[in-house]
Amino acid sequence: MSDMPSTLDAWLERLERQHPVSIDLGLERVARVARRLGLDTGPIAERVITVAGTNGKGSTVAMLEALGRAHGLSTASYTSPHLLRYNERLRLDGEEADDATLIAGFAAVEAARLDGEAVSLTYFEAGTLAALWAIARRRPELAILEVGLGGRLDAVNVIDPDVAVVTTVAQDHAAFLGDDLEGIGREKAGILRAGRPAVLGSTDLPASVVEVADGLGAVRHTLGEDYRRELSAEGWAWRGLDAAGVALHLAALPDPGLPLDNAATALQALALAGVTLDAVACRRALAGVTLAGRMQWRGQWCLDVGHNPHAAAYLAARLAERTLAPRARRYALLGMLGDKDAEGVVRALAPVIDGWVCATLEGERARTAAALAEVVRGAGGEVVAELDSPRLAADWLAARLDEADEVLVCGSFFTVADVLAGWQS
Repeated sequence: MSDMPSTLDAWLERLERQHPVSIDLGLERVARVARRLGLDTGPIAERVITVAGTNGKGSTVAMLEALGRAHGLSTASYTSPHLLRYNERLRLDGEEADDATLIAGFAAVEAARLDGEAVSLTYFEAGTLAALWAIARRRPELAILEVGLGGRLDAVNVIDPDVAVVTTVAQDHAAFLGDDLEGIGREKAGILRAGRPAVLGSTDLPASVVEVADGLGAVRHTLGEDYRRELSAEGWAWRGLDAAGVALHLAALPDPGLPLDNAATALQALALAGVTLDAVACRRALAGVTLAGRMQWRGQWCLDVGHNPHAAAYLAARLAERTLAPRARRYALLGMLGDKDAEGVVRALAPVIDGWVCATLEGERARTAAALAEVVRGAGGEVVAELDSPRLAADWLAARLDEADEVLVCGSFFTVADVLAGWQS
């Protein structure tokens, strides 16, 4: 096809224009193009682990990838959204996919969707299919797929996982998933498969997740029941089961700097995928794992993409463990989209924040700094500044911070991305 774009940026611009809405939940269109791509003719990898959940998906995927690589497996991972570069979404053997790989995937998807009756795909759907096509061409020993939104109707769910993970269930994306936790849980549990392992990574999941798992006949492994984590003087320990039901125990594990529930869940999922866990490899992986934008410290600055009350509560608990120097202050640089629960986020963070710098985000879903400031004041917080962008807010703060002060950058992927982009420019 002669009109195919030749650069990654041109492809992304084309994909943004080609479907009338950005989110269009449903698998019929995606499945039709997946069949044309041959993604239904065989497994895309020797082992596929799919991860769904409201919070904790990204850290679970990152630790699964690190653990797989530490055990000598060839890996592929697909996540969304990205912070600075689209290439971040697809990682092959621990490295971001290059432009050529992504362009080839987009071209294959475009040819397939136009092969016969044309099928309209959203930006996310086309990107997901392109990533799956690229993974299938390599057929790695381990592929880890992160659900974008929900689970049952998400494009990632066209692939049958060998192990399915549900990390957490909380309110988010209410316009698409509603605000009923039981209903949200059923959507997340839509990635589970009959007769295959289902790893439930929270002790506080809605009953609907268990109901779906048991109704399907999935082999359920629940945090706190079938596997667990235990703190110890040497670090932390994990107890779980392998695919044959044999008890496993790993001790003296390092803190990965990411939620330990998700670390325990990653270990359990990998064991159920048939990987024989090696203690030395597990320690090496957990000690070295990194994830941009999740409790990511850069000097005095902590960057976290958390954007709902559940994520904010975790952040607050972690920050509460840190002791500030006398007279030091901790600021929140907050930018949020208009469809997120800003009041819930602010109230969750309020106990560990001394002052708030509110920033405006761009786009039709944006919320202004003034609107955010009103929410903060309504929760009893002190607003110290209102700026027109996260980047400007970061500059304003940097010029006024004392050496012992801390800043939490949070509220959205867009907030963290804008600050990081400003530091790189």
